[in-house]
Amino acid sequence: MRIAVPKEIKNHEYRVGLTPAAAHELVARGHEVWVQTGAGAAIGLDDGQYLAAGARIAADAAEAFARGEMVVKVKEPQPAEIAMLREAQLLYTYLHLAPDPGQTAALVRSGAVCIAYETVTGPGGGLPLLAPMSEVAGRMAVQAGAAHLEKSKGGMGILLGGVPGVAPARVTILGAGVVGSNALQMAVGLGAQVVVLDLSVDRLRQLDLIFGNRITTLFSTTHAVEEAVLAADLVIGGVLIPGASAPKLVTRAMVGRMKRGAVVVDVAIDQGGCFETSHATTHADPTYEVDGVVHYCVANMPGAVARTSTFALGNATLVHALALADKGWRGALRDNPHLRAGLNVALGQVTCEPVARQQGLAYTPAERLIG
Repeated sequence: MRIAVPKEIKNHEYRVGLTPAAAHELVARGHEVWVQTGAGAAIGLDDGQYLAAGARIAADAAEAFARGEMVVKVKEPQPAEIAMLREAQLLYTYLHLAPDPGQTAALVRSGAVCIAYETVTGPGGGLPLLAPMSEVAGRMAVQAGAAHLEKSKGGMGILLGGVPGVAPARVTILGAGVVGSNALQMAVGLGAQVVVLDLSVDRLRQLDLIFGNRITTLFSTTHAVEEAVLAADLVIGGVLIPGASAPKLVTRAMVGRMKRGAVVVDVAIDQGGCFETSHATTHADPTYEVDGVVHYCVANMPGAVARTSTFALGNATLVHALALADKGWRGALRDNPHLRAGLNVALGQVTCEPVARQQGLAYTPAERLIG
């Protein structure tokens, strides 16, 4: 199979779909890999490294898309990229379609076969292709929150860990999944007072066993969320419903009653966000204020640490890329129900039920298309 790796074009996105090592694995299996020139240059992966791995260099995005039977990316395709997709071409990347009907409609019209990293499941549960970026984003959320609590960046001027004689910041984390647990680890390490909320008492029990009296765990009710948010200096939203839009746990009214100069970091923004006041921002212009509360809602947070993120993501995605290249998408999806769960759009049909339900579209089970 011919695999294409275009250069990412989203604002301040420097990650790349395949590392040279991953390209070498595909070439070693007899596949042809085309990497757009400069695709990894910003993170120290130059064309020479890809050439040494056996890949070939495409002069531009148009050539990469034209060459590839499978296109491997990181972020959702931008309109200019969707225009280069063709019928039955395989696209393997993050999509986050539920809150983005425009992208869904465009991918349906393209006729491409689109597998979304974020809905591929794992044998033991969870979302293994989303997990590494959730780990990065959860840890970054605390860094970003701490930075924006500084007065010069719009915050109230609080040091996250405090100093002797001065109380540390109060951090509220919504969701105790991969994002939440990684944010929790960082916030505790920096000395903050941390409250974490989740609907799973078993998960809260696990965190209590690890962190003990260094954290407070709360079962997530509307009342508990409201109290914890209003008391917080920094709120991190990390709630996820696989394939669907994130629930709006923090209302506009709650934000209006938060402390002036408090900060919210909405890691769920790729799926629409879990604050009613959230809208996506970029690394170039990451924040805005609502009622004096700083909102950090960057939709590709891990792109800021693109080298770490590229290698972490590649560790998770390569095994399925190899299967798709070796067997073709139908064969790979027939053999692996977990990869099959990643099929979101194919041949003009929406094959992810949460996306179809969210957008009021007809749903076609993947099984009908793979035979």
